[in-house]
Amino acid sequence: MKKSVLLSALFLALTTLSCEGPTGPPGPPGFDGQDGLDGVNILGQIYEITGDFTPANNYSLFSVFSEDAPSVEVFETDVVLVYILWEQFDDPTGPIDVWRLLPQTRVLNQGILQYNYDHTFLDVSIFLEADFDLGTLLPGDTDNQTFRIAILPADGAGLDTSNMSEVLNFLNVKEGNIPRFQLD
Repeated sequence: MKKSVLLSALFLALTTLSCEGPTGPPGPPGFDGQDGLDGVNILGQIYEITGDFTPANNYSLFSVFSEDAPSVEVFETDVVLVYILWEQFDDPTGPIDVWRLLPQTRVLNQGILQYNYDHTFLDVSIFLEADFDLGTLLPGDTDNQTFRIAILPADGAGLDTSNMSEVLNFLNVKEGNIPRFQLD
């Protein structure tokens, strides 16, 4: 008797679970691209510049997107981020780069130094600000400084921009494929 009740309950459960209801209404149609073609997904881009902060350039580096990275297209709605190569660690596989998102502040014997930037959709300016004479800086703070400039589409909101790996993954860029430019 117990087996027949158990089998009947199992049959009833299987029958109930395998039932389907009526098909729901179709969802709204998606947007077609121009002339019915698929739309274009514009991805962000990234490149590097290296330069020296000197009195001659007013302790600033200036990168015009169309000149230094002509393949980079920047729109007014894009987000431009700048990272400084802060240090490198030795590793058997090669040096490991440590990147920091600007602005970055250093407390030196002379006072407070800040690496900062501003941008338009045409260019980016990276500059030093301090509460002391910048001419007293050591070459390690001014010479051969490397920066990564990341251009993100506006839909990158919510991205942890302080994490270089997350930004590279979002942009689908491999470390070895980043264009590098030496500024005068």
